[in-house]
Amino acid sequence: MKLIFEKSKPGRMGISLPDCDVPEKKIEELIPKNSLRSELRLPEVSEAEVVRHYTKLSTQNYGIDTGFYPLGSCTMKYNPKVNEEIAELPGFRSLHPVQDEELSQGALELMYNLEKILCEITGMDGFTLQPAAGAQGELAGLMMTKAYFEHRGERRTKIIVPDSSHGTNPASATLCGYESITIRSNEKGTVDLKELKKVLDGEVACIILTNPNTLGLFEEEILEITHIAHKRGALVYCDGANMNAFLGIARPGDMGFDIIHLNLHKTFSTPHGGGGPGSGPVGVKKSLVPFLPKPTIEKEKDRYRLDYDRPLSIGKIKTFYGNFGVMVKAYAYLRTLGPEGLREVAENAVLNANYLMKKLKSYYYLPFDRVCMHEFVLSGKRQLEEGVHTNDIAKRLLDYGFHAPTIYFPLIVSEAIMIEPTETESKETLDEFASAMIRIAKETEENPEIVKTAPHPTAEGGRTHPSTKGGRRRLDAVTAARRPNLRWKKLDK
Repeated sequence: MKLIFEKSKPGRMGISLPDCDVPEKKIEELIPKNSLRSELRLPEVSEAEVVRHYTKLSTQNYGIDTGFYPLGSCTMKYNPKVNEEIAELPGFRSLHPVQDEELSQGALELMYNLEKILCEITGMDGFTLQPAAGAQGELAGLMMTKAYFEHRGERRTKIIVPDSSHGTNPASATLCGYESITIRSNEKGTVDLKELKKVLDGEVACIILTNPNTLGLFEEEILEITHIAHKRGALVYCDGANMNAFLGIARPGDMGFDIIHLNLHKTFSTPHGGGGPGSGPVGVKKSLVPFLPKPTIEKEKDRYRLDYDRPLSIGKIKTFYGNFGVMVKAYAYLRTLGPEGLREVAENAVLNANYLMKKLKSYYYLPFDRVCMHEFVLSGKRQLEEGVHTNDIAKRLLDYGFHAPTIYFPLIVSEAIMIEPTETESKETLDEFASAMIRIAKETEENPEIVKTAPHPTAEGGRTHPSTKGGRRRLDAVTAARRPNLRWKKLDK
């Protein structure tokens, strides 16, 4: 597909402007000469060419509105369009962040109610909606952990993370000045209590756990884990990336977690992807409420206000009050579903994951053959015996019209293939995806070269992923990563 600059022809125009009704001035009189561009090259194209160009570009994209997105640990579920319409209501869309409290009561009420709903879902006592994403929420949680121990006069220097953790866990710990201690998983794919007890001493401030973990497995000994941690004075943090697995069924606060971040753009369908914006609210137990970012939203009789008078707060971590539009979508989603609907979300997510796992485990190696939660991890070890890597399998899936699952994560599974179908996918879609995965497994045995060289411009019997249109084959990922060409090539007219 040509660049729009390549379609440019001198004299073509796609707009028609009325005559100027204000006095004209030279641009140099309005903008300093050293701030002016020496050359402003814009494409000269007709309106029809502009529309066709960008419409074609849009068909090259792959998103949740165009197909199945089985990325494990990402919860790429379909986002109801009614939530977008609600967020577009003038009363929400036209709000200004420095608007007076008296003129923002509706927005404050929505945020206040959203916090209370999230408290009920997670079993926490207080929430902040400020963080812009899960990673920032995680950072805020560890900042509160640090402030909590400093207020108590305790100096704790370590954070414990399992070897199946998300990469943000040790990264956030490092940013807060902590040392990360990694513990190995046991043969069941969960936290090894013996390993935990070895490193859990008086210097540990917090244990960070994802539950269910990144293998899609529930930490069955979670009550004992949190009990041991609390007995030694440490806090327990829940990475809430996988909350989709037990909405309305179980609450992290009841498991003994002291802090949790949620991803509104994952679990609460607001949506996810496209570069944002996201939202990563953080919930805490009562002992940590004084340390929440400020301002908090308080209710006095029928009036809502912002409370800045919080001496123990870690302060602001996001401009104004967070990504409000995302909060509106999450609130609409929660109020639409209600308690029963949320439980059904989790039940269907778990059912879909186990259905897919059952269909695929005969064709790919399953490192932990047990009931999973909302996602599961396969391995391409069998296919590797034929010289086919997991990356090849992911590329071949493009030929069949599917986005690849998460690959090579978690790191503790070699040739990992991490699949999360979510609750929004039909049985028919899951069957189509499973058929493609099974066919690739068979191709690996019968004709491995077709998998090794994928993606192809067309696939026999396949549906062709948009990225392979126009004859494009596999890109050189190593060269793209090591020697990227980021320069715009100047085109002659």
